[in-house]
Amino acid sequence: MKKYRIALVAHDHKKPELLQWVNKHIDVMRKCSIVATGTTGGLIADNTGLTVTRFKSGPLGGDQQIGALIANGELDALFFFWDPLNPAPHDPDVKALLRLCSVWNVPVACTAATADMVVTSPLFLSDDYQPVKPSYDR
Repeated sequence: MKKYRIALVAHDHKKPELLQWVNKHIDVMRKCSIVATGTTGGLIADNTGLTVTRFKSGPLGGDQQIGALIANGELDALFFFWDPLNPAPHDPDVKALLRLCSVWNVPVACTAATADMVVTSPLFLSDDYQPVKPSYDR
């Protein structure tokens, strides 16, 4: 079984919800290689014992660091619990991150319900499933 490379990101008001979701799926999370933005990564590591590679805080460049992984084909899924009711000063970075997932056909879940469906899919963690990666070579 391959080790899925996932990113976990959450805006401040959504961090408790993401932590609850991670704990709900802790057995699946243990099979993943996890990266996260700074504060979110620390919260997850401290409360679950999972190994998390932490990047900078989202507003300080962490969103772009995760975006670089997507653009380089180094991320299998993004779980980004963003807060639609509170404006973020780095909203353009958030939109760019979500856009990159669409550009490179990377699964992205922005709610616990969608995230549940992604990690419980028989395709998640499957060695047989290879998502189509678009070619933009001319």
